Amino acid sequence: MTAPAAFAWLREELAPLRGRLAELALVSLFANLLALAVPIFVLQVYDRVIAHAGLTTLQGLVAGVLASLAFDLVLKESRAAVLRRVALTVDVGLSRRLFGKVLALPLRILEERPGAHWQSLFRDVEAVRNAVAGPPAVLLTDLPFALLFLGMVFLLAPVVGWVLLAALPVFVALGLLSGRALRAAVRRETAAGQGRDALLAELAAGRATLKAQDLDAAVTPRWEERQAAGIAAAHARGRTGDRFGALGGVLAALTTVAMTAVGAWAIVGHELTVGALVAANMLATRVITPFNQLVGAWQVLVQAVAAARRLDAALSLPEERRESAVERGRPQGRLALERAGFAYAAGARPVLEELSVELRPGITAVVGRNGCGKSTLLKLLRGLYAPTSGRVLLDGADIAQFTRTQLSRWIGYVPQEAVLFAGTLRDAVAGGRTDATDEEILRASRAAGVHAVAAGLPDGYDTQVGEGGLRLSGGQRQRVALARALVGDPPVLLLDEPSGNLDQQAEQELRSLLAELGRDHTIVLVTHSPALLAAADSLMVLEQGRIALAGPARELLPRLSGRPVPVPKEPAGTAGAPA
Repeated sequence: MTAPAAFAWLREELAPLRGRLAELALVSLFANLLALAVPIFVLQVYDRVIAHAGLTTLQGLVAGVLASLAFDLVLKESRAAVLRRVALTVDVGLSRRLFGKVLALPLRILEERPGAHWQSLFRDVEAVRNAVAGPPAVLLTDLPFALLFLGMVFLLAPVVGWVLLAALPVFVALGLLSGRALRAAVRRETAAGQGRDALLAELAAGRATLKAQDLDAAVTPRWEERQAAGIAAAHARGRTGDRFGALGGVLAALTTVAMTAVGAWAIVGHELTVGALVAANMLATRVITPFNQLVGAWQVLVQAVAAARRLDAALSLPEERRESAVERGRPQGRLALERAGFAYAAGARPVLEELSVELRPGITAVVGRNGCGKSTLLKLLRGLYAPTSGRVLLDGADIAQFTRTQLSRWIGYVPQEAVLFAGTLRDAVAGGRTDATDEEILRASRAAGVHAVAAGLPDGYDTQVGEGGLRLSGGQRQRVALARALVGDPPVLLLDEPSGNLDQQAEQELRSLLAELGRDHTIVLVTHSPALLAAADSLMVLEQGRIALAGPARELLPRLSGRPVPVPKEPAGTAGAPA
């Protein structure tokens, strides 16, 4: 598959706005033509009205210039309205595109970067919007007309025009130097800001631990260090921008002084009139101002270019499969691994290695020491991680061909940490199943024990669970997560320590539920609970990312009591047979 062209997304967002941009250019054309009114007025007053005492001419000139100024005000308001519409369209379209992209990224890519990174991308959208539909856009439309005003200066006062023409390359060089210096400063400021935001996100996620462990004294130096780095980087960027802005102002003043001095010399030599010099200086201001603004606009442009590059990198990342060529019916639920392995990075030691096993309907318990790859195995079976070697099969078909929507309906998954999103209890149980019926939600809730929880709440299923489900206890969140996995009755269930927050009675209820579901569902259960292990039909023991033992639970459980498990050279064949 060919890689997308650089910034193709930006061209796609701007393509529907060509009419608006053409309208902006047309309005700018008339606004810049009207800008000639005041210099012409001044020229006529100095050279005709004053010289010939033409008061009637003065009245006509005043009326004309007032009319042009009123029309100029209307045009500038129209241009501002066009820019607001363009900004709104870009903001909405680009934000929607980025949000959809983040949702479509594989879990592995999302985990490679901190949450603050993905949040900062939406600030990058604002930076691009400000460049496309802000002062830089106005400057871009005004720059071509600087040539028109330069030509008018040469027409009125050629000697002044040559001074102005000699100054323009200096403005361009100053702008280029400003851009180079600001690029590095903006890069440092962005990195410092992301480091600070990452710490804030970490503290917000662990606020309960922060309070319980009284970690104020431990985290305050880290916060102050990162905040100081951010402030220092922002100060350095601002100092650089101010320095070049001041240089641009001095250069503009020197240019005006040089033009006035040369013009005065020409007037003394009777080569130029006073009116022509004043008018030429006014027109020269219309030439100098855009180039001087270019020096100051580099900061916005540099930030926008850096933001666009980050957005381009994010929008070019590979996505999960979104469409499947054939819509398949409900699978039987037979999972299999064929020499499957997984590593978090190229060249890194594999977390899982050479796993070959078939998982049939029934309860397969997975046990092993901490860090042996149990949770990673479930993510591999769920399709959240793509194997770096081998395949994962569902009913004999590689799950890589299925979309995330299909897999979510066929494979229920309960992670080790039950995370709920803000909303009602009903929404929490339904999860992403917007088409889930009340009957399906009630059936799953009764099976997982959520219905009893809802019955004890004043608002029942309309109860707000709060951010992250914090208004529910850990055990209640665990039940809701289990109910969420059961909605739609998927043929496969993957459960990672599902009894971690359950009391003994709830654990026994879960055991009974799994025993019933295991008759016609494939259940893969990561647990160390003796009660749940006793309900397992098969057992799989992981050791250093390999299957050390696999077979009937009733035969293997006695062998695991207190004895180390050897690691075989070859992986086991099936979970139903001993290794």
